[in-house]
Amino acid sequence: METSSLGDTGVEVTRFVYGAGSIGGIGSAAATRGLGIDGVDGLRRLSEAYDLGIRTIDTADSYGGGESERTVGRWLAEEPHDDVVVLTKVGGRVRPDQPDIDLSGPHVERQLAESIRRLGRVDLYLSHAPDPRTPIEETLTAFAVAREAGLIRAYGVSNVDAALLDAILDVAAKRSLPRPVCVQNGLSLLNRADERDLLPLAAAEGIGYLAYSPLAGGVLSDRYLDGAAPAPGSRIALAGDRYYAGMHSADNLTRVGALRDLARDNGISTAGLALAWLLAHPAVTAPVVSPSTEAQWQAVREAAGADLDDTLFAAVSAVFR
Repeated sequence: METSSLGDTGVEVTRFVYGAGSIGGIGSAAATRGLGIDGVDGLRRLSEAYDLGIRTIDTADSYGGGESERTVGRWLAEEPHDDVVVLTKVGGRVRPDQPDIDLSGPHVERQLAESIRRLGRVDLYLSHAPDPRTPIEETLTAFAVAREAGLIRAYGVSNVDAALLDAILDVAAKRSLPRPVCVQNGLSLLNRADERDLLPLAAAEGIGYLAYSPLAGGVLSDRYLDGAAPAPGSRIALAGDRYYAGMHSADNLTRVGALRDLARDNGISTAGLALAWLLAHPAVTAPVVSPSTEAQWQAVREAAGADLDDTLFAAVSAVFR
């Protein structure tokens, strides 16, 4: 699978990133812990991603109460996977007494040590979300110390807006601290807010962009069309209000129906076309995907093999203007 370089770090990420956020739970929330896939299935999914050519794994210290990192670590230790880039995130709640997000220097140092213990190594280290209590300089200094010590290769940021990214870059420049090499935010045909300000800023600054929730919890497939209700155990059924608020709506499903028509006309699945649109997006480095069925993996294969021309890219974009 093709790769893209993140800045001048030498870190290469594949066109797709495998997201391990459903191992041990769905995301970080305690309320959804245990609702995702277990460790055994998680190992299978990681191997399926590897067999497809995906060489970048995304996790976080808070996913599934740490089970996601532990499972990824077991998989990495089972057989040589030196060609895999390991990405994890810090800041999410991992202690009962912790504020919602903690990016203080001591927390970053402590959690990085814990993530390395679970995973074996950390290549890319991302802040999970903004922390209004901690000065930006303190967080960037903690990342710089970790990089200088050889504990990480580079760092990035997640769930930031353009104003915060601009502030982070400003602090890095004024304090001679390393810059973030990537942003990981939610982006899909149903969530295009970053196209206005953040994507142009990241592109202008040479910062990579990893798009999570590329199928909006599965809404950007045909599984919810023609009156089909969310199946028990699906992400929309289990965590729709928490992670995909507003995605499963009548208006959106009408748009997805139009996407299905375009997909049929071009010999690709609905989900495959939605993913292919992201791959063709000039400001997107890679989507983060978490397939759990053969049909979902097939959509990834279709997207990887698709070649959207400007006309089809524009037609898809127009449906979700």
